Amino acid sequence: MTRKTSTTPVMIAILLATFMSSVETTIITTALPTIISQLHGLSLQSWVFTVYLLATAISTPIYGKFSDRIGRKPVFLVGLILFTLGSLLSGFAPSMLFLIVTRTIQGLGAGAIMPITFTIIADLFSYEQRANVLALNNTAWGISALAGPLLGGFIVDQLNWHWVFFINIPIGIVVFLLVVFTYHEKAFDTDKQPMDVGGIATISLSLISLLLLFQNLSHSHAVVSNVILFILFLAGTLAFILIERRAADPLIPLSMFRNSTFAVQIIIALLLSGAQISFQVYFPIWLQSIYGASAATAGLAITPSPIMWLVASFFVSSLLKRWAPRTIIFLVVLIMLAAYVPILLNTPRFPQAAFYVIAGFTGAGLGIIITINTIISQHLVSKDSVGVASSILTLGRTLGQTLAAGIYGLIFNRAISEQLHVHTGISAKAVDNFVNASGHAGVPSSLRPALSSILLYSLHHVFLLVLILFLAAIIVNIFDKQKTVLH
Repeated sequence: MTRKTSTTPVMIAILLATFMSSVETTIITTALPTIISQLHGLSLQSWVFTVYLLATAISTPIYGKFSDRIGRKPVFLVGLILFTLGSLLSGFAPSMLFLIVTRTIQGLGAGAIMPITFTIIADLFSYEQRANVLALNNTAWGISALAGPLLGGFIVDQLNWHWVFFINIPIGIVVFLLVVFTYHEKAFDTDKQPMDVGGIATISLSLISLLLLFQNLSHSHAVVSNVILFILFLAGTLAFILIERRAADPLIPLSMFRNSTFAVQIIIALLLSGAQISFQVYFPIWLQSIYGASAATAGLAITPSPIMWLVASFFVSSLLKRWAPRTIIFLVVLIMLAAYVPILLNTPRFPQAAFYVIAGFTGAGLGIIITINTIISQHLVSKDSVGVASSILTLGRTLGQTLAAGIYGLIFNRAISEQLHVHTGISAKAVDNFVNASGHAGVPSSLRPALSSILLYSLHHVFLLVLILFLAAIIVNIFDKQKTVLH
């Protein structure tokens, strides 16, 4: 007989695991300049993030499927061990190439942590309780978003960059012990159909091709390789669909998407995660270039988002008791859309404080909608498919951010290039210097109005796409046929 799980220590483990995996990105972003300098790896720096995202995206659906087949606990522990081992090895990295390899190991572990923690929450708590528990879990993410840059800066200044990775080791050990000794789950039926190897291979080919394609979008010299990647993506996707239709136990059952409400939750999570990455990347650039704000001040423009995400997510439970998900999502996305419209009318005299307000609206909206996406997608599938549903949602969010980041970069760079042909007296180097507030001193005052105009034009193009993503989310939401409150 399975012993009863004590939810308190398991929730502590989940909160710690969420913090550990989410703080990693913000800490490394802060420490990366120092790492690049000491490991002499400027030309390879983008791969530190690229391989991590690739490994995470590829492994996420595989972990989700295994968690439904053999149990959450063993799958979570495997991911945790890989993440912790990758962190340890990354801390000892003697070269950039070694760091890229160990970051791949870290990413393979991270692919399990978020979806399996969501799945464990679904197993332990009822549909009515889940919103508040997910909101509690968001506190770990919120704290990591706020503390990450400060913690990263402190570690680099007071210790050294190696501890950016070593800090995960004690947390990983504590989480491992808590899960091993306090989380007890029912025995899973392992007498199932053979694993869908064809599905794993083809989705891996499709995801690798897609992510590399969008990483390369801003490189004009990569046309041939991008065409090849696009062909591989199409071939991998088509083969995956054909294999999943025939597989006895498919990696991702395509039948899930016949439920319009489930499909809508995944697509909206993807679209809004794409919108999320826009302000995280381009608000600091906007404030430093147009307003001359310091890097620290510009970075603070992001902080209202995790705070409001955390606060708003606690209201999801009461909202779902009163309205259908499609109604809530429509109203919230509409408010977010309205908050971003002034950005397209933005001039250099636009109040700087408005960016903090918009970031707050974005965080509140995402806190409500992403929590709803998670709860509803889990609620609509059978008990033995919750792991797969959680992994599909997590994969959608990862893809949304990664693909949108590539498109934003392409739009931003193309717009700047277009404006350089208009402002013939401005060089690309001058634009590069002007993006960073610390480089303003080296730019002649006579050129500053033109540089502001170039960057403002380019940033407007980026956020025009964000408005299109919000409109797309509203349109997709119309196809949700669930018009009443879910129980």
